[in-house]
Parts: sequence; C-alpha cells; structure tokens
Amino acid sequence: MEARCQCGQLSARLPGPSAVVIACHCSDCQRRSGAPFGVLAYYPEDRVGITGEATRYVRPTATGGTFETFFCPRCGSTVYARAGKHPTSIGIAVGAICDPTYPAPVRSVWEQSRHDWVVIPEPAQHFPQGRS
Repeated sequence: MEARCQCGQLSARLPGPSAVVIACHCSDCQRRSGAPFGVLAYYPEDRVGITGEATRYVRPTATGGTFETFFCPRCGSTVYARAGKHPTSIGIAVGAICDPTYPAPVRSVWEQSRHDWVVIPEPAQHFPQGRS
C-alpha cells in the first residue's frame, strides 16, 4: 500500500490499513487539509518507508504540544504528519492513500469546530476537543 503526493515525488510505503484512523475537525487541520476536516492513519514509524523530499512545518497545538506536517515542496500535498505526544508514530494522510475502501475513522476529535453537515458514523468515538 502506498500514499503519495499529487506529483509522485513524495511517497510513503505502508504495511496495509491501520486500525488507528482519526478525523480531526480543529481549525488547524481544516486549514492544513483545505477540507472541513483532516484524516490521518497512524502507524509505528518503523513500519513506514518514506521516499522523496519533504518540507516540514511545525505548529503548536491547542493542548501545548507540537504538530509537524510534511508536504511535497513541488506540488504542496500533505503526505504525513507527526504529533509531538506520539513520537514513535507517523500519521499518513488518508487522502494521499487514495483508496475508497480504506477503513473509516475510529475517533473524531475537536468536534466543537466540526462543520454542521459533516457526520462521522458510529462506531467511531466522538470528542468535543482532543481525546484526554
């Protein structure tokens, strides 16, 4: 399984679908993804093979941590991210996997800023802010 940017310069080789898929509705993820929410599938970092050049952007989180986004410097597509609170995991942008059969989110966080028309179906867990 592979995730990649639009131009194909930056890619991530994956061992298969992840059991940890999270939809985030925070304003930062909305701006990062250009969509009403971002969806990342988390993997142990040592199980993912990154190929290509990435530009890194680090931002503070609402809970006092950091969040790093890695995107293609040529086409601008976000391919992966790292949350400071999970240093051994890497989040892969589910849209970059481009597989309509990929598993749905198991958690939906920062729903206090969720667009009214967005519905993340059960059995996903739902949190007004981040999971405590």
